[in-house]
Amino acid sequence: MTKTNMRKFFDRWGVVCALATSVIVTCMLRCANATALPWTKTFVEVCELIGKVFMNGLKMLVVPLIASSLICGMAGFGSQSECKRLGLKTFLFYTLNCAAAVLIGLGMVNTFRPGLMNTELAGKILGQANVLPEHFVGINAGGTAKLSDFFLRIIPTNVMSAAADNTQILGLITFSLLFGFFIGRLPDTLRDIQLRFWEGLQHIIRDITRIVIAFSPLGVFGLVTPILLNAGLDVLRPLLYFVLTVLTGFAIHTFGFLWLLLRFVGKIRPWAHYKAMFPVSLMAFSTSSSAAALPLALDKIETVSKVSPKTARFTLPLGNTINMAGTALYECVVVLFLAQLYHVTQGITFGFWNQLTVVLMALLTSVGVAGIPASALVAITMIVGSVGLPIESVGIIWVAERLLDMFRTAVNVFGDTCGTVIIARSEGEATAYERAE
Repeated sequence: MTKTNMRKFFDRWGVVCALATSVIVTCMLRCANATALPWTKTFVEVCELIGKVFMNGLKMLVVPLIASSLICGMAGFGSQSECKRLGLKTFLFYTLNCAAAVLIGLGMVNTFRPGLMNTELAGKILGQANVLPEHFVGINAGGTAKLSDFFLRIIPTNVMSAAADNTQILGLITFSLLFGFFIGRLPDTLRDIQLRFWEGLQHIIRDITRIVIAFSPLGVFGLVTPILLNAGLDVLRPLLYFVLTVLTGFAIHTFGFLWLLLRFVGKIRPWAHYKAMFPVSLMAFSTSSSAAALPLALDKIETVSKVSPKTARFTLPLGNTINMAGTALYECVVVLFLAQLYHVTQGITFGFWNQLTVVLMALLTSVGVAGIPASALVAITMIVGSVGLPIESVGIIWVAERLLDMFRTAVNVFGDTCGTVIIARSEGEATAYERAE
């Protein structure tokens, strides 16, 4: 196997290998009754340190990654006057798509309630069930958060303070959206300077993100192993229920909501599009990278679906950045799953306004997620922190993260292709699906 092939294998299956190694090590230590030995405790401490360093790396990227992606995405709408109509349609479709995905995720997690299990098991899974930040307890002391508190978090008093506080990122998102929008309205010379700066920053941050994500197998091992040693392999049972909840949401969105849009809004044969885009979805699934699947998506949309290059080359790259429906659904389910665990162990009610915050945060932060493997964890840690849950609790989903990352990336990319053909139809273009009829 060449060095290039080894690197590709490591990128795609490194996390899976780390999870398998973690399970094997846990089984060996438990079978040997070695979990209480001094060297085992030292081993666990080292794993926890590795996991914390990896989590710190993810948290380090939150502000620059989200801000640069949002600003670049919004600035693009005002940069080309001839694309304003197409840009508005694209923005509306992708917003509708992501909003529907978040609501489906909200419905799934409240219907199946994967985090509502017995107190002892929930406490073992969390590992630190008695630790909650004071501000989270305060929010729920009166039952639910006030609507005024939610709007105060949207508009920050100091954007720099909001950027420095992982619990106030919602204010930074608002500022970034406004900043990017008004960059698009600047005179050409000033707008070009701003765009070059923010696009350069975005590329730098994504490169740094790739470096951090490259250490994800080691980070996953450090995060998962202590959890399995402390809680035992019983932790996999409730997480299986969590996985089924997420996958059900993905299926409803992909084969329900998007099918209806293709049939009744795009007025095309849905299954013809599903068949044509299967290689694209498979590429997205295998690489867990919407960016990696973009070249193939462009090729299939132009050569198989017969969408014009003008439309395809505008909507697909934009969707690659802002249309993260699968990610938005996943973020919503993860945060509410963790909230349910804390409800079981702490008796704290995660009220309506708290859930509304999660819905809007999932919708907004999914826009700024980089199209590379596992990058959604950056947004999830931000949402978890913003609603007052311990950021370290995100570590428990690493057991299922790689598998779900592959599925949600496929959902993201397939949604991009659906948006492209639907928008093409709205522009009067005849796709291959109509000509085949």
